[in-house]
Amino acid sequence: MATSSAEITAQLRARIRSGELAAGARVPSTREIVRRHGVAMATATKVLTALRQEGLVVARPGVGTVVAGGTLLDKGARTVTSAPRAADGTLDRAAVVAAAVAVADAEGLEALSMRRVAANLGVATMSLYHHVADKDDLVIGMLDAALGEIEVPTSVPHDLRAGLETGARLMWAAFRRHPWAAPAMSLTRPQAIPSGLRYTEWMLGVLDGRGLDHRTAFTAHLTLFNYARGTAVNLEPERTAQAETGLDSDAWMEANVDSLHALLDSGGFPLFARMLEDQYDLDLDELFEFGLQPLLDGLVPRLERRRH
Repeated sequence: MATSSAEITAQLRARIRSGELAAGARVPSTREIVRRHGVAMATATKVLTALRQEGLVVARPGVGTVVAGGTLLDKGARTVTSAPRAADGTLDRAAVVAAAVAVADAEGLEALSMRRVAANLGVATMSLYHHVADKDDLVIGMLDAALGEIEVPTSVPHDLRAGLETGARLMWAAFRRHPWAAPAMSLTRPQAIPSGLRYTEWMLGVLDGRGLDHRTAFTAHLTLFNYARGTAVNLEPERTAQAETGLDSDAWMEANVDSLHALLDSGGFPLFARMLEDQYDLDLDELFEFGLQPLLDGLVPRLERRRH
C-alpha cells in the first residue's frame, strides 16, 4: 500500500520536533521524497506544503527547504551577519562589499539595499557612503569580488579548444557560486570591473598569436562569455521563485502539469506531449554542458579557417 502524504508529513514532523532535524537543517526535497517513498511528485509537494503551513519549514534561497529557525552553513548558503573589517577594526570598502555579496548570495540581488548592508554590519546607513558612492558602485564592487575568485591559469594552453573550454567553465563556475552576478552584468553596456578585465585578458591571450584579427578574437571571447551568462541568468530567477513559492522546479511543474495537459488535449502537439510524458528533467548544469561542446565544435574550426 502506498504511503500517504499525511504519513510522510507525520514522519518528518516527528523528526523535526524531536530535534533529529535541527533548525536550519535541510529537509528532503520533493525529488528525494518521491525516491524514498515511491510516491508521486504531487504527494511529495503536499508534504512540504503542509510542513510549511505549520511553520516547521521554510524555503531558503539557493538551498532548498530547511527546518525553520536556523541558518544552514553549506555550499548553497552563506551567513550574512559577519563581514571582515580593516586591520584596525574600522569599516572599509572591502567589508562593505563582502557584506553585500553575502546578502546577495543568500537572498538574491533584490534583497540588497544600502540599509540592509548597514544593518548587517551594525553601522549607520550613511556611513557606507564613505566607502561606496551609491548602490551601483556597490554592485560593481561585488562583481569585482565575485569575478576576482576566478583563478585563471598562469599560462594559456597550446591547444585553442582547451583554452576556450577552460575559460567558459571558469566563468560558468563563477556564476554558479554567485547566481546574482549574471543578471547584474551587461554585455551591451559592460561595467568597468578590474577582475573581469583580468579574465578577459587571459581569454584574449588564449586567442592571441593564432593568426586572428583583433576583432574576431574579441568576438569569439564575447560569444563564449555570452553563452555562459545567457544560461546563468536563469539561476537567480529560479532561486527567487523557489523562495517565493516553496516549490523547486520539479514540484512547480507537477503542480502546473494539468494546465499543460489542457493545452495538449487538442492533439496538435504530439512531439511536445511525448516529451512531457517522459518527465523531462531540466538541469542547467547539464544544459550548459550539452551546449558547450557543439558550440566549440563550430567555433574552433571557424577561427582556424579565419587565420591570416
